[in-house]
Amino acid sequence: MGALDRLISTREAICRAATDCGRDPSSVRLICVTKTFPAEAAVPLLEAGHRIFGENRVQEAAAKWPKLREKYPDIELHLIGPLQSNKTREAVELFDVIESVDREKIAKALSEEIAKSGKRPRLFVQVNTGAEPQKAGVLPENADEFLAACRDLYGLRIDGLMCVPPVDQQASPHFALLADIAARNKISELSMGMSSDFELAIQLGATYVRIGSAIMGERDYPAPPSA
Repeated sequence: MGALDRLISTREAICRAATDCGRDPSSVRLICVTKTFPAEAAVPLLEAGHRIFGENRVQEAAAKWPKLREKYPDIELHLIGPLQSNKTREAVELFDVIESVDREKIAKALSEEIAKSGKRPRLFVQVNTGAEPQKAGVLPENADEFLAACRDLYGLRIDGLMCVPPVDQQASPHFALLADIAARNKISELSMGMSSDFELAIQLGATYVRIGSAIMGERDYPAPPSA
């Protein structure tokens, strides 16, 4: 089964999951995560009409997507990996949605770049729901204060929240926590759920699900250098 067949089956699964919990399937959008895959791997999906894609790294996306946009100008590109402040200008130029706003340094840099460039990508705050030290994201107990700072200090419009639950824990409490933070801060978009748990995320309110390997296949990560 190729990526296009897997895209179709994933769309069907999203539709079933939404319908089963009484939601309109069109309220859940699919981000196809193409990190580590070459540009040509996305072409069959683009030809079939899919337009929402996600990348983890600014540099990889910059090498891949500008040429594809020339042919498919209605692409919606999401940055779903950590953003470094020195990549802010490129990120604002390249991405339609930046999902990994997670600290004041980034909020400040985005505010300055948006004012300078006039481009206004949609912004999501990443919440580290599992308080994992190795993972990006604002801690849940600091989320309300950070969201207020983004809005009031830096003039940013925050459209959504994003999380990546710990791999060794049940995902549902993390999705519920993110939904609670969004509700009390009047935020409508929730990016949560990946290949292994997107149906559960849909039940708990996801408006975007990020699917990589279930569509693109297993990633061939480069081997670490030998000692």
